[in-house]
Amino acid sequence: MREEAFLEKEILILKEIEENPVTTQANIASRLGVATGTVNWYLKRLAAKGLIKMKRIGHWQWRYILTPKGMAEKARLVEAYVQRSMKLYREKREEARRLLEELRKAGYGRVRIEGENDLVDICRLTCLEHGVEVVSDGSDRVPVLRVEGMELKLEWPEGK
Repeated sequence: MREEAFLEKEILILKEIEENPVTTQANIASRLGVATGTVNWYLKRLAAKGLIKMKRIGHWQWRYILTPKGMAEKARLVEAYVQRSMKLYREKREEARRLLEELRKAGYGRVRIEGENDLVDICRLTCLEHGVEVVSDGSDRVPVLRVEGMELKLEWPEGK
């Protein structure tokens, strides 16, 4: 997962440079929500790989130019990122589907979903698709589909 976060930052920085070639590292850092030192490290790395060229145009201001090699690498990274994201989406939809099938076999048609990330939305969509009602009350009589990070767990009500 660390490598994916690294590649995502590279994509975001390349995109930012393409959209705003005249900027400061502090502006890039602010827009991406990272430290200026992190942006500096990425920019030096991208320049060393020949993906960008950097030219100072003011005391703190630089012009960043995405090279043809950089444009090609950005396209490749975006494609790979989308493919990984879609693969993860399909895997999690299938996992949610299997858990809902288990829920149905146990005689339940309702579930409470607990968690706070995009995977919760995938679970809600899968419930809708399979006719499982999502309830929000604190009832102890319905199973809970718990989302913790990237993990899904089905928890049964007391007495099951």
